[in-house]
Amino acid sequence: MTAMNRDIEAIQEKIQQESGFVNRLTDEVGRVIVGQRYMVERLLIGLLADGHVLMEGVPGLAKTMTIRTMARAIQTSFRRIQFTPDLLPADLIGTLVYDPRESRFKTRKGPIFANIILADEINRSPAKVQSALLEAMQERTVTIGESTYSLDTPFLVLATQNPIEQEGTYPLPEAQVDRFMLKLSVGYPNKDEELEIMRRMAAGPEPRAEPVVESREIVRARKAVELIYMDPQVEHYIVDLVFATRAPGDFGLADLTDLIAYGASPRASSYLAKTARAHAFLRRRGYVTPEDVRSVGLDVLRHRVLLTYEAEAEEVVSEDVVTRILNSVEVP
Repeated sequence: MTAMNRDIEAIQEKIQQESGFVNRLTDEVGRVIVGQRYMVERLLIGLLADGHVLMEGVPGLAKTMTIRTMARAIQTSFRRIQFTPDLLPADLIGTLVYDPRESRFKTRKGPIFANIILADEINRSPAKVQSALLEAMQERTVTIGESTYSLDTPFLVLATQNPIEQEGTYPLPEAQVDRFMLKLSVGYPNKDEELEIMRRMAAGPEPRAEPVVESREIVRARKAVELIYMDPQVEHYIVDLVFATRAPGDFGLADLTDLIAYGASPRASSYLAKTARAHAFLRRRGYVTPEDVRSVGLDVLRHRVLLTYEAEAEEVVSEDVVTRILNSVEVP
């Protein structure tokens, strides 16, 4: 047996030890949420890869309920922040409050000081609030007055947004969208799932998730995810996918050149590697395959490929372009 195989076996053994919580968590979420397995798995990938997740879909698809249920199933602090057009940065991060008895200002921390944040309908808030959230997401710190405070670990922003064509929505700035590791497109349930939802709603109060996972299990699992082996060929494949969004002509996709205004940033390469490792972890594997990369590719790249006016005129969306790239770039 080669040294490489022994290393992968050791990693595999470590993953078996640290992945025990996954079934407990998904079973507990499944007691409350019907279907939406794709959404639950992608939220788990965000949790394991330490990356924020943005979910887009029309109202009523259980986005908020799924996040709340998952947060309840983990023994950790959770806050839900409803984003509205009149929300102020101080409502999010906190502010200085004058205490007349002590004749000095005291810091009152906002709801951002929690482990899991549900930013509900994030694109209903104006740019000032979104920029305040940006520092917290990227730097894991918050500045109130002249003091800077570190946020707790783990810290995860799970955001929902309505499709931007809807009334009263503000498009998120590109810089902020890029901070989200994954952007999910949440669809409708199938007929069987809808029937089950209808029956559960008619049966009385919805079941409530109980805490079944400790936050330290998540932290240990993240360390195991970082150990997962990635072959240099898979690394080159990830870089090829990202470069194909910037110079599609070099990959036999010259017809996409006029449709792409900006390709994916270097952040996309590191996020593809992290999420592919997390995907392998959920499959109880100690190594990453190209299929892991392809599975998460659309969710990592769809919000990082910005299209031209020509693409909009032809009614081409970023998913179409990314799917073409995933299907065309040579798989090792």
